Amino acid sequence: MKVLGIETSCDETGVALVEDGGHILSNVVASQVELHARYGGVVPEVASRQHLLTLLPLLRTGLEQAGYRPGGRPAGLGAVAVTFGPGLAGALLVGLNLAKALAWAWDLPLIGVNHLEAHIYAAWLDRPAREQPQFPLLALVVSGGHTEILFVPEHGQYRMVGRTRDDAAGEAFDKVARVLGLPFPGGPAVEQAARGVTPGPRLPRPWLRGSDDFSFSGLKTAVLRLAESADYDPRAMPGVAAAFQEAVVEVLAAKAAAVARRHRVRCLVMAGGVAANQRLRQAVTAAVPLPVICPPISLCTDNGAMVAAAGYFRLQRGERHGWDLDVVPTLRLV
Repeated sequence: MKVLGIETSCDETGVALVEDGGHILSNVVASQVELHARYGGVVPEVASRQHLLTLLPLLRTGLEQAGYRPGGRPAGLGAVAVTFGPGLAGALLVGLNLAKALAWAWDLPLIGVNHLEAHIYAAWLDRPAREQPQFPLLALVVSGGHTEILFVPEHGQYRMVGRTRDDAAGEAFDKVARVLGLPFPGGPAVEQAARGVTPGPRLPRPWLRGSDDFSFSGLKTAVLRLAESADYDPRAMPGVAAAFQEAVVEVLAAKAAAVARRHRVRCLVMAGGVAANQRLRQAVTAAVPLPVICPPISLCTDNGAMVAAAGYFRLQRGERHGWDLDVVPTLRLV
């Protein structure tokens, strides 16, 4: 069965066709990074308008890459899956309205997908059956707006183990990049600046002893105070970037390892845009006493394929949404 996935939660427009929840037939993404870089962050109204301009041409491209010609319902298509939250309200509406129109015109089920759940299902994409995640599992979701550890006993079932109490890791990366004069988006910029550099000076680790939660606001403030101090030398920026990255990575890896030791799970799945960070991948893989499954870097950031994969497994459980489905910008997984 083929599922069409549509993703417009923030500043990437994504359309994909995925077969049986794992095999990518097409996956096209239009990024708005250059458009928003001049503002130092995503402008919601600009993002929404760009989705309007991009989505239909991207849909045609995705269908053509999967071997379909324009016109009529694509043969073998079983459902239309779309992100309905969390995310920017206007951006989400663009994708949801197109998904409703297509599902109605083609007489197909409409499947609303939680954006965080979609990131987790990137781990199922284009992976041999013997290497796919096995339940029960842990999911470490690390993105611009979320940092969470979830216990996942089965498809569609989630229990929160730990979450951020303030800034998410990706949000902290973006803010620290701005403090250090690095470009948007901050995560890749900090990683690039820190590559091959000895970290220094040492920054505090927000351990929150006795808790599986995270907190990165104080670490961000420590970098800000360092950068504003009278003896700060801007030429030391790469070392500060490396020190910040190491502090975040150390906490994420150590907490994920501690949770993994307490839960009887078969693997840990890393998900979200920050999961593309190579230093984080190395540290978590080394620390966690379980198989660690990381999606390809191209599937860590927002895309339609992960939405289609999550939609497929929801459809297999008999789930579908009505035409009254609305966007939920603050939607939570648990």
